Amino acid sequence: MTTEKRDYYDILGLDRNSTQEDIKKAFRKHALKYHPDRNKEKDAPEKFKEINEAYQVLSDPEKRSIYDQYGHAGISSNFEGFEGFGGFGDIFDAFFGGSSSDSRSSKGRDLEFVVSISFEEAAFGTEKELDIKRREKCSVCKGARAEPGTEITSCTSCSGTGQVTRAQRTVFGQFQQITTCSTCNGIGRTVASPCKHCVGKGTESVNRRIKIPIPAGIDNGSRIRMESEGEPGSNGGSIGDLYLLIKVLKHQFFERERNDVLISLDVNIVTAALGGTVIVPTLDGEYDLEIPQGSQSGRMIRLKSYGVPYLGRKGKRGDQIITLYIMTPTKLNMEQKKILKDFGDELGIEGVNDIDNDIIDRMKGAFKGR
Repeated sequence: MTTEKRDYYDILGLDRNSTQEDIKKAFRKHALKYHPDRNKEKDAPEKFKEINEAYQVLSDPEKRSIYDQYGHAGISSNFEGFEGFGGFGDIFDAFFGGSSSDSRSSKGRDLEFVVSISFEEAAFGTEKELDIKRREKCSVCKGARAEPGTEITSCTSCSGTGQVTRAQRTVFGQFQQITTCSTCNGIGRTVASPCKHCVGKGTESVNRRIKIPIPAGIDNGSRIRMESEGEPGSNGGSIGDLYLLIKVLKHQFFERERNDVLISLDVNIVTAALGGTVIVPTLDGEYDLEIPQGSQSGRMIRLKSYGVPYLGRKGKRGDQIITLYIMTPTKLNMEQKKILKDFGDELGIEGVNDIDNDIIDRMKGAFKGR
């Protein structure tokens, strides 16, 4: 069961108009109170982590702006998560001259690629293949960094923990500073014979072709997260994720508005006046559309459930909305002009004296409302 995160301003006891100086003071106060080296209460480490997380967001103008607009959802989709105390050391150093515990392991790098799909593929879903280049565990040493068959020993400087601890006295009292072991770089092991294939790095660059399922109803600008398809973590950390930014290509006829498909349709003046049937394109193929008698420019006809499927809602679709635009003829011979003039006279249209191309525009205005 997921617990909803507390508001960052509430965590530091601030209001949303607080200045950067207010934020720094609040952080200093709360971090000193709940630092695990001073506060032995069971929930102190979790509160300290929460305080650091709030400060990291609110002290950064860009992150704070996104948080103010979108809350935790905006932060989680734009920045890496806050795991453990790792990453807060620099903040704590700035205030107290010490740091919280460095994590031996860290999550692998996330990757992001742009995937272009057609309008129809976005509507009905598809599967794409993507060629990516990423780092993976070395195929020879399997990430151990050592040549297969050689000895890997525990680091004597940190006794295999990957961390060293030293006490430091500050104006706020004595703190313990836990840092990464400089001998083994936090690995906790010493490699006598580094793997020749990866030169002791434990990873290698690999080209991969990945199949990507695109769900029906996805929209332009959406992001798909493929868990553990990124790069490997360090010191046993989890694999990063792969994020796919979806770009939907423009369609020749269709536009999309939420789950509705919009299309413009030119109709000749005779069909508009007398009514008739025209063929229109839809996502499901051609459709015989009935044009009502006396249709005017701007009239909209709705085809129910001919739009884009709703994401994750099987069987539910938007509509297709067709906007009619009446085409007025611009090239008429003398006989045709005479016919239109006589027709205008029968309708009692005033001012129809000269036969010219402007008569069509005047007739179009006269038909409105009839």
